[in-house]
Amino acid sequence: MGCLLAVAGLIVPRILLFFIWLLTGWIGQAYESRIWPILGFIFMPYTTLAYLAAMLNNNHSLSGLWLALFIIAIIVDVGNWGGGRAAYRKKR
Repeated sequence: MGCLLAVAGLIVPRILLFFIWLLTGWIGQAYESRIWPILGFIFMPYTTLAYLAAMLNNNHSLSGLWLALFIIAIIVDVGNWGGGRAAYRKKR
């Protein structure tokens, strides 16, 4: 059951990003180029979503509580990478 929760945590933000891209024009409004959303989708989906929300709701500025949300999203994404390495070392 714990593995399903981990898989859901990895897949849900990517599914959300896909549907935001498919059904709205928000990604085009928040990002100036196409490469950052693509890289964000692959490597840091929570950070991509946090940046998207900050740019759309804070007049294209990353400040205040939106900055705090962005930093938390970075920590969560990097924690996903580190958690995988820790589990691998523990298994060996």
